Amino acid sequence: MSGFSVQKTILTGFASLVVCLPGLTIQVFADELARDESFFVQRLYPVMHAAQCNLCHSDNGVGSDTGLEFPGEAASPEQIEAFGLKLMDLVDRNDPKKSTLFLKPTNREEHTGGERIRPDSPEEKLLLGWVEYLAGLSDDQRSQAQVKIAKAGQFKLQPLTIRRLTHNQYNHTVRDLLGDRTLPASSFPKEDFINGFQNQLEAQGISPLQAEAYGKVAERLAVAAFRGGDHRKLIPVSADVAEEGDSPDNVRTATAFVKSFGVKAFRRPLTESEINAYVQLFQRDARVAGDRLAGARIVVETMLQSPHFLFRVEHGAEGAFEQYEIASRLSYLLWETMPDDALFQMAEAGEFSSVEKIETIARRMLEDPRARGSLDEFLAQWMRFDRVLTATRDRRRFREFSPELATAMVEETRLLFNHLVWGDQNFMEFFTADYTFLSSDLARIYGMPAPPSEYTRVSYPADSGRGGVLGHASFLAVTSKPAETSPTERGLFVRSHFLSQEVPAPPPGVNTNLPTVTENTPMTNRQRLDLHLNSEACASCHRLIDPIGLGLEQYNAIGGFSEKMPLLFGEEYGERRRDTVVELDVDTTAYIQGIENSEFNSPKELGRILAQSETCQRCIVKQYFRYAFGRHETAADQSVIDNALQRFRDSGFKFREMVVSIVTSDLFLQKGSDQ
Repeated sequence: MSGFSVQKTILTGFASLVVCLPGLTIQVFADELARDESFFVQRLYPVMHAAQCNLCHSDNGVGSDTGLEFPGEAASPEQIEAFGLKLMDLVDRNDPKKSTLFLKPTNREEHTGGERIRPDSPEEKLLLGWVEYLAGLSDDQRSQAQVKIAKAGQFKLQPLTIRRLTHNQYNHTVRDLLGDRTLPASSFPKEDFINGFQNQLEAQGISPLQAEAYGKVAERLAVAAFRGGDHRKLIPVSADVAEEGDSPDNVRTATAFVKSFGVKAFRRPLTESEINAYVQLFQRDARVAGDRLAGARIVVETMLQSPHFLFRVEHGAEGAFEQYEIASRLSYLLWETMPDDALFQMAEAGEFSSVEKIETIARRMLEDPRARGSLDEFLAQWMRFDRVLTATRDRRRFREFSPELATAMVEETRLLFNHLVWGDQNFMEFFTADYTFLSSDLARIYGMPAPPSEYTRVSYPADSGRGGVLGHASFLAVTSKPAETSPTERGLFVRSHFLSQEVPAPPPGVNTNLPTVTENTPMTNRQRLDLHLNSEACASCHRLIDPIGLGLEQYNAIGGFSEKMPLLFGEEYGERRRDTVVELDVDTTAYIQGIENSEFNSPKELGRILAQSETCQRCIVKQYFRYAFGRHETAADQSVIDNALQRFRDSGFKFREMVVSIVTSDLFLQKGSDQ
């Protein structure tokens, strides 16, 4: 048996086998009969994990549409036991050996994941033991099992937590708070992409370098806010009188300023202790400098470094700030900035009191121009525009590529997105649109006539293989290398961004380099990638991604179409160079493993398959969920995602209806946890 060894031993007076897998030792007893649920929890479940069944059969795995979903890493024994019982839906009670649960993992019946459990192995005996146990359950036992399954499926809402302002939100907040438009967060350390976005909780700590940057920017913003006087009228007019020393008027001015500026900076009223502390700070510096503006400056500088400014803090159940928290939650998701005066007034008046009222407010916010900027940010991160705008290309092959062309690429995709979202169109046209918004530069790349004006909506020719975002240069460029396409990257992007399916990273030590192409041995990418499918270490993952990208091979690294694959070879002759181009026929036969009838050979055909796929439709909801909550979804979040997906479908796939469903969900509106 490859991959593990078997040795006999004697335990507690009867024979057994010890199966040794990498990092795992499992006792496989000679008597393989399962007598209760502990058999699954203690013996079969570790085997299934060792076989990596959970990687595909998870909510975001390639096998997510099979209905078989492993519990998460933090699952309790009760949840694992319930999962084992739920497998009875895959068991043939009349003939256990014909059960899907037995045939698929052993690849006796064709299995997308290939052979995960070797036939006639000790692991298979464990599997068969559980299959036979489930097949033998009486009707009463099955009913009791359903009760256990239902109980294990009851989850508490994951409490909201502290969220740091993203760099984009920081820029917008100081713009609206202080009138500063210098984009100061551009000097901060870059934010990492996790779960596809830059606002995820896992990466929202503050490093010493970033803390230092916050301090420097806060000092500069505070000085700029009062340079030449109080031009922004930050100090309330009613208190704007000449003062000196510790006179009562000075206290009134300091208190009025601290309260009015503080409620905006902290997005909630200040507590009495906070007011007193900031008033004392104001008075101290005003007294030393003999200028009340000095007092205001130090308060602004200090508040801009406070966790209550840099973070959105959820104070919790029955908290006095619940209304303000909801206002901030809505504002930062829908506008990417702090609440405006109207939202603060609504919070003060307690208008965020019912789901119906909140939905009305959310819809009104979505009509505001600021909402476009927020969804533009979501799109830019989802589609990784940053990688397009910073891409480099081989100048010998792609002389047309320039920063201006890269900008045109992302603008084309942004215009299609905005047309669908703000025009309340069927959003699945994002994948199927037979039209685009074309610039003159893109027209040359696409081989189409120049548009009558820049970014005019034009239809693709009837024989064009382009359709939706998959035919856009932004997608085709972001999934390419500097000198050539990358079928693997394209397939991986489709899996992760359009299907929300996670493909495991290559095992450590695996050589991921493709064979070198020479003028004497020219090869297409399909021929080079065939080596992955012949390698046991690579095949299980590459058969999930390469066949997708190979269907897009006629579209080069800047999105241009070429019927054949050109290979450029060059030789140096002193100061001269000779370039030779070899053209190869391209086989664009492609499919999406795990989706039936998914054969395609162009972006247009792939787009149609995705648009009709429930997995893709659900993926759109998941992507926005991750952006909205700053984290990966869990089993406890499925009802929120299910409801949003249903509303998305019922509306004819109007994107804004899905957004409204998210922001009116119990999860989004819940009170936070006590701090």
